[in-house]
Amino acid sequence: MKKKEYNIKAGSPYPSGSKPSGSGINFSIFSRRATYVELLLFDSAESVEPFQIIPLQEDVNRTFFSWHVFVVNLPVGTWYNWRMDGPDQGHDYAFRFEKDKHLIDPWARAVSDKRWSRAEASLPGDNSRSAMRCVVVDDSYDWEGDTPLAIRSEKSIVYELHVGGFTRHASSKVAHPGTFSGLIEKIPYLQQLGITHVELLPVMAFDEQDVPLNTADLGLKNYWGYSTHSFFSPHPGYCVTPEQGTHVKEFRDLVKALHKAGIAIIMDVVFNHTSEAGASGPVINFRGIGGKSFYHLDKYDKRIMRDYTGCGNTVNANHPLVARFIISCLEYWVREMHVDGFRFDLASALARGEGGEVLQDPPVLWGIELSEQLTKTKLIAEAWDAAGLYQVGSFPGYRWAEWNGRYRDIVRRFIRGDKGLINELATRICGSSDLYEYQSRLPISSINFVTCHDGFTLYDLFSYNQKHNFANGENNQDGCSNNLSFNCGVEGETQNPDILQLRRKQAKNVFAILLLSQGVPMLLAGDELLNTQYGNNNGYCQDNELTWIDWDMANENADILRFVQQMIALRKRHPAIMRRRFLTGKLVEGKNITDISWHGIEVNAPLWNDPDARILAYTLAGVEDGEPDLHIVMNMSDEKANVELPVITARKWCIALDTAQASPLDIIPPVDQKPVSHHVYPVNSKTVVVFENISA
Repeated sequence: MKKKEYNIKAGSPYPSGSKPSGSGINFSIFSRRATYVELLLFDSAESVEPFQIIPLQEDVNRTFFSWHVFVVNLPVGTWYNWRMDGPDQGHDYAFRFEKDKHLIDPWARAVSDKRWSRAEASLPGDNSRSAMRCVVVDDSYDWEGDTPLAIRSEKSIVYELHVGGFTRHASSKVAHPGTFSGLIEKIPYLQQLGITHVELLPVMAFDEQDVPLNTADLGLKNYWGYSTHSFFSPHPGYCVTPEQGTHVKEFRDLVKALHKAGIAIIMDVVFNHTSEAGASGPVINFRGIGGKSFYHLDKYDKRIMRDYTGCGNTVNANHPLVARFIISCLEYWVREMHVDGFRFDLASALARGEGGEVLQDPPVLWGIELSEQLTKTKLIAEAWDAAGLYQVGSFPGYRWAEWNGRYRDIVRRFIRGDKGLINELATRICGSSDLYEYQSRLPISSINFVTCHDGFTLYDLFSYNQKHNFANGENNQDGCSNNLSFNCGVEGETQNPDILQLRRKQAKNVFAILLLSQGVPMLLAGDELLNTQYGNNNGYCQDNELTWIDWDMANENADILRFVQQMIALRKRHPAIMRRRFLTGKLVEGKNITDISWHGIEVNAPLWNDPDARILAYTLAGVEDGEPDLHIVMNMSDEKANVELPVITARKWCIALDTAQASPLDIIPPVDQKPVSHHVYPVNSKTVVVFENISA
């Protein structure tokens, strides 16, 4: 029996996408050059044949470059696609109209990839049996008074995690592994850890089939998610019931639950490229709409897509229409989904003009910074791209924070034992004033990290000198070869107790230095459990136990987990470590001490001019009433050092942290601290020591 066809009206060009009302659904899509447009309606995400095809008429359903139609009484939950035709674009193969190709709505709030075939979408012709589908979403939701959190940047501690990999391992013991729901079940763990923000690897809908052919032949898929196709839709693979179009509700449930726990949410977003890849890539949405505006193209040969991302295409972000799309998308995630911030992958690609040139004042970046709806939203840039543009310390704008790659590199080199780095190390742990102060930016402009999803895990950083990526199917050619790592004497796994002990101590050294540094610290999920990927430093395609968090390690490495929890607690009880302004070296008002003073083995004798120096010590004054001062010693030499402590009156130094000690003496809460009896303290090699002073 043929299903009843719905009546239609002209519709409205605004808003883009599908918008329910009491009497039906309005659909609108942008295409500058299309001459024929069809809306296809389906019963379900897996339906092959549409139950209704609605041809749009140019004189009725087109306003400027928007095609639109209102379908009377059409219910929420209806699945849909578009088809378009237009003029033959000749040699512009990268942007071809294909009247039989199913297109998903770039503004779709939810999509399904249940039947998706990337290979078929990359070939000419009908892909109705293997296309993605969009669904009309009911936008109503009870937020219970929730709003985005406003946690000050200097008090932030960011925890980067992969929604799928965080709970897919059987040891996670959640009801729905690998989903937004599964992450909700782990919120108590996040609270106990003490972090303030989770930074989620991409959760906008992405193409899991976007991997090289050799990698796909091994049964591997795009795991990290840096292959976005639907920027308004949560990824269906992270939903429990995506076939019911519950994407928006499930993501909102996660946000609301995190906010109730006092944890803010930052989304890693990928606006520098899309999953449509290069000229031979699939037709998914933007390419099939026929607009050449969305991507960077060669000036002389429009078949060639400029690639500043290493992914086959680069979004032409500073074209007015594209910039508006990006800003509207960000505002949607803040306004409608209550997201607290964004980290922009390869953000420097967004600083390029339409000819690929680097712009001093990129409109899209300033548009993001100046958006009223994004005023309280954290903005974090990965301030480089894959074509050599490196803007750490010079990213356009003032409100943007940056992943500080220079911090990462200097801390890695110092901890592995490189000599002569203490001058730059001092600058990095004080907030990188050389990068930011001259622009009137702040220590909070620096996102400090030592490990992230891309590269070795923390444990692997001290277990491998070389990458071991053969499992990815690319002959170990993928991934970074310059890891600045130190295997502690043996490549990979070992039973040598001395090496194992050193690796654990080095991990604690990283956590100590990171959480003692001015700026915003970022931790990689699983590092606190000594998670390993067995030397694979590019797990982008490994959706399996190699990259999943093994929660049994929380027991096996309970001492390291405790250390990180206590280290975060130490940071939180010391506003002096969480300064909003740069240190000055001047006297603190009301105290006979400068805000920071530098030392070496001897007090007031820093080793600035020693090219072999691997010891740095400093005293940090408390900034609030009753806050203890801190004395910090970092000895990454190969020898024990007898280090002088500053003489203080009416107070005594107490050991708060010594990474050479076994748990629980490696980090001691204030209630259990005991004063040291001498003015010289033996600091072991490869060790960080922290003292707090208390009243005598």
